[in-house]
Amino acid sequence: MFFNLCRSFATRVFAKRVVPKFSKTKDKSTKKNKRPRKKIPKKFKLKDLPVYDFATTKKSDHRVYAWGLQEHGALGTVKRLTYAENNISYCSKPHRLTFGEYCKVTDVVCGYGFTAFSVKSNDQRILYGSGINTDSQLGYHPTDEKLKIPIVVKPRPIFLPLKGKTAKVLGLAAGRAHLLVLTDEGVYALGHNGYGQCGRPIIEDEEYLKSKAVNYIPNIKGCSIKSVSAGQDHSMLLTDNGEVYTFGWGADGQTGLAHYRNEYRPSLVKGDLSGEKIIKVTSAADCVLALSDKGKVFGWGNAEYSQLPCGDNQQINIATELKFCEELGSIKDIASGGSFCMVLNDEGEVYVWGFGLLGLGPKANRVLKPTMIPKPLFGINAYEPDIKVEKIFCGISHLGAITNQGHLFMWGRNRYGALGLGHRDDQYFPFKVGIGAAVKKISCGVDHTVSICQPFA
Repeated sequence: MFFNLCRSFATRVFAKRVVPKFSKTKDKSTKKNKRPRKKIPKKFKLKDLPVYDFATTKKSDHRVYAWGLQEHGALGTVKRLTYAENNISYCSKPHRLTFGEYCKVTDVVCGYGFTAFSVKSNDQRILYGSGINTDSQLGYHPTDEKLKIPIVVKPRPIFLPLKGKTAKVLGLAAGRAHLLVLTDEGVYALGHNGYGQCGRPIIEDEEYLKSKAVNYIPNIKGCSIKSVSAGQDHSMLLTDNGEVYTFGWGADGQTGLAHYRNEYRPSLVKGDLSGEKIIKVTSAADCVLALSDKGKVFGWGNAEYSQLPCGDNQQINIATELKFCEELGSIKDIASGGSFCMVLNDEGEVYVWGFGLLGLGPKANRVLKPTMIPKPLFGINAYEPDIKVEKIFCGISHLGAITNQGHLFMWGRNRYGALGLGHRDDQYFPFKVGIGAAVKKISCGVDHTVSICQPFA
């Protein structure tokens, strides 16, 4: 009975509780602050729908990646990436440069510890550079006065005495401490001229640090200049009629002028080049290769590492046709390194010879005749038979090849990660570099590499 009394009392108490109800009247302050609703049309017309422009890749879009030694500033970035045991900074993987996102980079070249970039611009700032500037190979800039050491850590403009306001860079070449810039106005040469490699008279004890000297070469005997190339301390100009003119250091015969003297005047290379139309000249040190429109290969210069078939003579001072290249088919591209040579035929086959890590294995250090690197090492297989190598490149001690799919393969000495493989071990066979874009061109320095790429999509 006590339980029934308690339940009756609880029922009466809870029955008297008033449950609050929301008032149907709206607060005037809320009504004032409330935004009126937009009337939505019952039917949308097609012309009223928003149009979305999805991002697509253009042929003109480029990305710039760099890797290798960073300490000398040639990578064009101040971001510290990796440190070696002796506290030297380097980057062993391709690093995308911010500079390439703000400027339309059209060409790039690597010298001995410096890099030059040509850009598309509406003003006269068509050339930038970073890295070592001890000999003004990157030109003079007012900000250089504030530098404690002559190293440009970020790309800055390289001023040229251009005649017009709409000049364009057509080609670049770099040696140990000099730079050649081919424009639609002619060639501009700057940097060290101790051997006449800039095409101007040699001045004894000339001071090159913070020098404003820039030599201008408008043409060669009335013929326009088609391309420029540079070795360690010599320069080469290719005219539109297929002639080669050289100047600079000649102690190893690298000028090909039938003597071993230094020459500051651009002079015609004869020998076996007489009557031939040359389409490309290349050199990374003191050995020079030239390619004719008929697929013939010529060479001159240093041959102490069996780069040239010279017998007992290790310095060839005159252009000589390399007969053993006739058996390789029609040659499409050439490259010359510090102690080796490389050619590419129209079948996509890569041949190497000379001394070094040539891509033939750890024991194949010296090769006297052109030897083909097996095609499967460049990704060619039964499932992808259409892959073929299209371009080849050389530095002092490392090599590279680009396929028709934009894949980059590198091998050789891996100084401070110059191969871009994510480590510093030497590479005895071609190995694919991981870049998230199609590689169009690379330039190899002594211990760094820079590439121009195009996004896949």
